[in-house]
Amino acid sequence: MKKPVSIMCILVVITITSLFTYKKHSVQVQGISADVEASTKTDLSFSVLGDVHGNAYKFNKAIQDLHNINPSMDAMILNGDIVDEGLNSQYDAISKCLNKNKSVLPKQIIKNIGNHEFYEYGKGYNSSEKNNEFVNRYLKFAGENSVYHDTWIKGYHFISLGTEACNTKQLGSTKAYISDKQQKWLKEKIQENYDPDRPVFVFLHHHLVGEIKWWIGVQQSSEVYNILKEYPQVILFTSHTHLLLQSYNEIINQPFKIMNTGAVSFGLELNNKGGVNRTDDSQGLYVEVQGNNVVIRGRDFNTKTWISKN
Repeated sequence: MKKPVSIMCILVVITITSLFTYKKHSVQVQGISADVEASTKTDLSFSVLGDVHGNAYKFNKAIQDLHNINPSMDAMILNGDIVDEGLNSQYDAISKCLNKNKSVLPKQIIKNIGNHEFYEYGKGYNSSEKNNEFVNRYLKFAGENSVYHDTWIKGYHFISLGTEACNTKQLGSTKAYISDKQQKWLKEKIQENYDPDRPVFVFLHHHLVGEIKWWIGVQQSSEVYNILKEYPQVILFTSHTHLLLQSYNEIINQPFKIMNTGAVSFGLELNNKGGVNRTDDSQGLYVEVQGNNVVIRGRDFNTKTWISKN
């Protein structure tokens, strides 16, 4: 039996926290009081930002705020929909923002693909040739050889999954495609230097179907789920929905853990009619790791405050 990893997830303004621990593939929740200030005495710290959508102004605000929280952060993960359309001009704008902030950014920037990296508004569905063109633009920007990739940071495994096609007639405008080849790669990578006492951080812009029933996610959701369910140490970070952290911040009760990242560009708030309202919120996650304990905090970049659960 795999040895469990504990997670502490804190989404707070003052002292409201929840402690999550693994026990037989379930989550135990206990409210506690704790100091919410960022700590520099951790093994690892990183931020996760989803859905920038090319908004350099809000992205810049997020970068500055995170630097003020912890100027020694180890990594930043841009979890898809970094641009609003997969155009060279938009990648250039984000690259300029990154270069301008180079002195205050972590050395490790992980850039993941989303669905908006496959769009050019008004052009209709992508042909296979156009799809490959969008992929190649992303790869050049990200400095990667594939839309799925991994790295190790201070002994912790970071695994990025990514859709290999999007906005096609077969998939529709937003659904993600995770090939058999990528699934095989994931099975192999997740075993690489595997340590049951360590969390494994997995990133995917799209959510898995069933995580949010009314939102389009990954076509191969069940296949990806069946791989990850063997590893309760996994924490899967998903973006895509823009749902506000204060209203949708529960870690999904799966054999592994799933965390919504919020969105930098704008938010979507669940309303009492079963729909969503668009907001100007700009949100993301700040993560600290000490051994097998993981602390996740939600951050409001507009107000520069920690986020509390409604």
